[in-house]
Amino acid sequence: MKHYSVTSARSEDFSELVNLYQTVAAEEGGLARTQAEISDSYVSHFLRKSLESGVILVARAAETQTLLGEIHCYALGPQVFSHVLGELTIAVHPASQGQGVGKALFTELLRQVQENRPDILRVELIARESNHKAIEFYQKLGFHREGRMVSRIRSVDGGFEADIPMAWYRT
Repeated sequence: MKHYSVTSARSEDFSELVNLYQTVAAEEGGLARTQAEISDSYVSHFLRKSLESGVILVARAAETQTLLGEIHCYALGPQVFSHVLGELTIAVHPASQGQGVGKALFTELLRQVQENRPDILRVELIARESNHKAIEFYQKLGFHREGRMVSRIRSVDGGFEADIPMAWYRT
């Protein structure tokens, strides 16, 4: 039995989202952004954009209502991309990883797009090429690899590695 629930995020979740993102960013490879880059303005931006034009969900512990994870994506802006949700980011608290929270967040995100957003034909994300576990996970959820962006992201050792663009398509 799951010990958490997934619901839509609200503006009131702001402070908890800042704390979650700072905690996840502190872990090596936890997020593309460093802990110093997780600012109030960064969280405020994605929260506002997701509430206005996308989907934003949180996972909370059933008993304590503690924030365990969050996922969001939103419209890219130009009308030519009005059928696309991008800038997808997921953050799961390190203590809750490996417990199905990420899968539950992704599953609910895609369900909401399927059922509530007939205007959206595509959801995009980007994964580090070295993150084989994440890429395999995304593929199991229905995302497809769409290429390889060479030397796009600085790796933790100071070198560069490729980013893998992936997309889920409405069927």
